[in-house]
Amino acid sequence: MVTWPVPDSPAKTPPEKGEPGSFWEDRGDRLHCGIDIHAPAGSTVVAIADGTVIETGVQTDPAWVPYWNRTWFVLVDHQGICIARYAELADITVRKGDAVREGECLGHIGSVIDPGRVTGTAPAYIRTLVRSGFTAMLHLECYRSPPGLLGEKYSGGNWFGREPPSALCDPGIILTAVGDRDRASRSLHFTPSAEILIRPEERPR
Repeated sequence: MVTWPVPDSPAKTPPEKGEPGSFWEDRGDRLHCGIDIHAPAGSTVVAIADGTVIETGVQTDPAWVPYWNRTWFVLVDHQGICIARYAELADITVRKGDAVREGECLGHIGSVIDPGRVTGTAPAYIRTLVRSGFTAMLHLECYRSPPGLLGEKYSGGNWFGREPPSALCDPGIILTAVGDRDRASRSLHFTPSAEILIRPEERPR
């Protein structure tokens, strides 16, 4: 089985290609590494399948980009399905090394953007999110294998380059198979890999 990661989200399908928050959405100088699932701040985020937590850490911080709030990520190895990065969380309820079960709470959705700090110099997609009131979401990324050191091209769930990280894949492939683990696992290849590290000082603004 594969479970939808935000039980309280109004929508239960991934954004369509080209829609705001969709996978590899073109945001001008950056491309979106995952999908955004909007829900009220504080909504529970659950594991899409059984797995092991292989990393946790800070996803966004106002020290890196002034209009960001501090949010967190949880990286889970869903063996045979994907490596999933559950991000832009207000808090996390698991630790590195924990085994998690499908449907288990990993944390709660946070508001990633501080509207009061967004100015006219912010990217257009950020200003649009603020105008629409959609500043709280789960940002979900999926990888065929842990992506290693993402470095300076990765920032806040976006990729500053035209070619994606080699292990990155579309979470919609996984989430359209909700309720069908075999279908999800057939859609991807998996290879061994290294640790995930993203150096805060290398994040683009």
